[in-house]
Amino acid sequence: MRRGRRLGIDVGDVRIGVAVCDPDGMLATPVETVAAGPAAIGRLAELVREYDVMECVVGMPIGLSGREGPAALKVRAFCAELLEAIDPVLVRLFDERMSTMTADSLLRERGRSGSARRNVIDQAAATVILQTALDSERTRGSAPGETLVRTHG
Repeated sequence: MRRGRRLGIDVGDVRIGVAVCDPDGMLATPVETVAAGPAAIGRLAELVREYDVMECVVGMPIGLSGREGPAALKVRAFCAELLEAIDPVLVRLFDERMSTMTADSLLRERGRSGSARRNVIDQAAATVILQTALDSERTRGSAPGETLVRTHG
């Protein structure tokens, strides 16, 4: 298991959930929800610096068929911008299938009401994405997902 903090990111059209793990990569915890829009990349870059992360693990919306659709293209475009803003920190795409449903179930189990869940669902989804990636890396012995690299400059 590689040592170092990672930032988990669940990209949505309206909100972006953010989570972080401890330096040993054992436990993911929610951080905040960032409003999607022009200031989002800047805020995420601030969080990357604040938490001194080695990489960002971004949820990749892959369909149940295993194919990438329009949502995946949006995430790839978002990640290209993020990669530029946080260089040399890496961005890794990780399959997020079922993460929001898992997060919603966990919040329901903890007694969160509908409006209370909506306020934290994106953070919870980012936490599920990051924790699943950490567990996968620990099991496999190598980092899961697709590492993005800068294409220019």
